[in-house]
Amino acid sequence: MTKAGTGTAVAVEAPAVAVRLPRRRGIELALIVVAVLLPVYGYCAVGLARHGTLPPGAAGYGAGLGVLALLAHVAVRLRAPYADPLLLPIGVLLNGLGLVLIYRLDLETPGDRAAPAQLIWSALGAALFTGIVFFLRDHRFLQRYAYVCVAVALALLTLPIFFPAVNGARIWIRVAGFSIQPGEFAKVLLAVFFAAYLSANRSALAYTGRRIWRLQLPTGRVLGPIVAIWLASVGVLVLERDLGTSLLFFGLFVVMLYVATGRSGWIAVGLLLAVLGAVAVARLEPHVHGRIEDWLHPFATADAGQGPGQLAQSLFAFAEGGILGTGLGLGHSVLIGFAAKSDFVLATAGEELGLAGLSAVFLLYGLLVERGYRAGLALRDPFGRLLAVGLASIVALQVFVIAGGVTGLIPLTGMAMPFLAQGGSSVVTNWAIVALLIRVSHAARRQYDGRVAP
Repeated sequence: MTKAGTGTAVAVEAPAVAVRLPRRRGIELALIVVAVLLPVYGYCAVGLARHGTLPPGAAGYGAGLGVLALLAHVAVRLRAPYADPLLLPIGVLLNGLGLVLIYRLDLETPGDRAAPAQLIWSALGAALFTGIVFFLRDHRFLQRYAYVCVAVALALLTLPIFFPAVNGARIWIRVAGFSIQPGEFAKVLLAVFFAAYLSANRSALAYTGRRIWRLQLPTGRVLGPIVAIWLASVGVLVLERDLGTSLLFFGLFVVMLYVATGRSGWIAVGLLLAVLGAVAVARLEPHVHGRIEDWLHPFATADAGQGPGQLAQSLFAFAEGGILGTGLGLGHSVLIGFAAKSDFVLATAGEELGLAGLSAVFLLYGLLVERGYRAGLALRDPFGRLLAVGLASIVALQVFVIAGGVTGLIPLTGMAMPFLAQGGSSVVTNWAIVALLIRVSHAARRQYDGRVAP
């Protein structure tokens, strides 16, 4: 533009425009409808395959799942309108698929029906989800109670030691026919503590202390809690004979430590400590040693004429499923035995949905983890970033450990597949994880809403 009378060009800036981010709640609602209809279709498919007719409770099942999903959606719409629209539908779909698989296995064990109880636990989980979304207005509020969280978590991890072992492991509390798995709740509390501790000490962990070869260690004051975490994880493994919780416990800390410092050397140290602890306990603890022997020789009992063990039956189920599966209700994974609905529920999915269906399930888990990481990376505050990464890593580690165990990649651990496996404590905890990720993703997107762009 030329200034009158001077011939001089003057630059004129464009007016500032406020950027408004779409809230995408309509997309979330549409995905929730699909996430409810797919399990209802699976429920009907099981009834048609087994009895040739639609199961009598199909309408009630669909209505119950739909109401839970709708209430959760309303909570997100009102309190976290900027949240990621994929997190809640993924949780609904995985939970619904888990109910279908458990109902299908209930048909093989009419005297031990688990689906009604699992539906009740799912309702409690959805209620907890709604409560967290409604009343936790800012995720940074949790940072104030970091040491309270770790104290409660350690107490929860210690309690099962005083109760009888179940299937060789002390991870349950059973009172008057009611049972919970405290370790499921402890993992979320530990993620909160790790996020608070590492966000406050990330500089000291990354840049101070002695240097040994290529690894720069932090000071003893900062390194002490890391060694304590390692000893605690080994202690859980020894006292509770629970390989899965120990791996999850320590793996979570190592992943968050790497994210906080950006130093890959911590992963090497973490792996070394984990291997040393696992090898030592495997040699001294018969239960853990037995699981490793079963992993190394899954067909040993079959070769000895005693019939295939659980891992062998699981491998047979995956092989039978092939690419497209036998169809819901038409598999034989119940031959795995008492753990078919819990530890080995993934074998039922692999046999009846095939490699294609199993890949879709893993993609859902992968997408859930990716959206959690995305929300964390978008945040400015270190605590929220580490909390989101920690919560998403819990899901990632648990899926890897369980899937690796039932497919023979690593030794069995006895953990519950998130949302799919029978277990009230697990499904409630996973809904809490999704709720916290919803809060974090809401904060991550809201911080950019209304920013002025040239």
